[in-house]
Formats: sequence, structure tokens, C-alpha cells
Amino acid sequence: MRKGSAVGRKRRELRPEVLPESYQYRDDGCEVSQSCLRCPLAVCKYDDPDWRRRGKRDRRDGEILEARRRERLSATALARRFGVSERTVWRAVARGRAQPPRKRAA
Repeated sequence: MRKGSAVGRKRRELRPEVLPESYQYRDDGCEVSQSCLRCPLAVCKYDDPDWRRRGKRDRRDGEILEARRRERLSATALARRFGVSERTVWRAVARGRAQPPRKRAA
């Protein structure tokens, strides 16, 4: 028998008050939604601490891609406009290529 295996251990009795079903959760929500149960986020912001930073980056990348497409700006010009490095512009372009094209509103 391996050390630490469950075989041969004495089963502990579960107390009902420690089970999640017995806990009275408060549904206070956050700045995204007033109620956790009606939140539009796929993953809770508290479970994914980088959600805000990633959201800002995604918006910025979208603006970079849109400016590149509409105005045909170079990476250097885009970097100056958005206050980022040329490498950041190329990362945004690469992420944009990896995503399926968005449907335009009619």
C-alpha cells in the first residue's frame, strides 16, 4: 500500500453545516453585474484576476487592427499613435490573425 493512499483510512463523518449546500451565499455581484447568477462573464472576475488587464489589451488590440486596416498605417506609426512598442503592435496583429473575423453589423 502506498503512503498517503485512501485505502485503509478511517472514513470521517461529514458535518452538514460544512457542506456547500448548507452555506448561505450572498449574491452581491460586482461592478460587472449586480448579481453573480446573472453575470455576463464566462469566468468570474474573482476566479480570473487578469480579466480587466486582458479586456483592456483586447480593446486596444482591436483599435490597432482597425486603424491598420482602415488607414494602412505602418507598425511604427501605430506604435507611436497608441503609445506602445512596435513589438506590441505585431503581437496584436498576430492575435488578430488567430481570431475568426467578426461579423459586421448591418
